[in-house]
Amino acid sequence: MDRFTNLIWRIRLWQDLAGQDLIEYALMSGLIATAVVALSPQLAASISTTFSRVGVPLSAAATQGS
Repeated sequence: MDRFTNLIWRIRLWQDLAGQDLIEYALMSGLIATAVVALSPQLAASISTTFSRVGVPLSAAATQGS
């Protein structure tokens, strides 16, 4: 009887998928965090370039209006 009970518990644990969603969410958030860290330097350089391109005409317009 003890072997049968042990077998039943093993089958139940093998079929239990309750923690699967948590593991999937953890893997996805880790992947997203890795992508953000990898793209941050390129994104920062692009934003800096864009602000520089916009800032030069704005400062020129500000000095002309005075």
